[in-house]
Amino acid sequence: MVTEIADNIGRVRERIAAASRRAGRAPEDIRLIAITKTVPAERIREAYEAGLRDFGENRVQEAAAKRPALSDLTATWHLVGHLQSNKAKPARELFHWFHSLDSMRLGERLNKVAPCSGDKLSVLIEVNLGGEESKSGVHESDVLPLAEAAGSFETLEIRGLMAVPPFFDDPGQVRPYFRRLRELATEIATKNLPRVAMQELSMGMSHDFEVAIEEGATMVRVGTAIFGARS
Repeated sequence: MVTEIADNIGRVRERIAAASRRAGRAPEDIRLIAITKTVPAERIREAYEAGLRDFGENRVQEAAAKRPALSDLTATWHLVGHLQSNKAKPARELFHWFHSLDSMRLGERLNKVAPCSGDKLSVLIEVNLGGEESKSGVHESDVLPLAEAAGSFETLEIRGLMAVPPFFDDPGQVRPYFRRLRELATEIATKNLPRVAMQELSMGMSHDFEVAIEEGATMVRVGTAIFGARS
């Protein structure tokens, strides 16, 4: 039986494919991350059974509460929300990717609490492109200095940039922000910094991910279009 969630995933994948074709890109180069904030474990399992393998949470505590019921899944877990440094250790235990590095202090803490297994954490630097006080992320002028300093974190791998730009009713209006994030990544990549790669751009959500793909997103973070509106 095809479930509502499976149906929704199918529609999102169709939209990803169409946006990729418009940009002359391959749909398989776009990683679809299902954002599971407030989504119960059984619905996450439903999405997994429909073929999704990447899941994103905003809060460490919520992820810790759900993960025991999902321990049998071979999934990749992404932390996409702001992280307080005192939650760094459980974050490293729970997640494979961290999308929201926004300070040297947090990077130092994440580096220090690396697990004994030696597994490295894939990290994206979050950029506050709109200068919005309500959002975390570094100002674009501080991205390069943070990337340069982050090369000293031996247990972290800086893999690219992430942004949550301002919301517009017309998704086309966010295009300049996505384009600027891509330009920043290109600028940093030319520096050939140690332990810093700019292969990933995490940008675009349910409302605007097609525009993000057209501007170079390699990861899109989709919640509502998969699980429905949050209560």
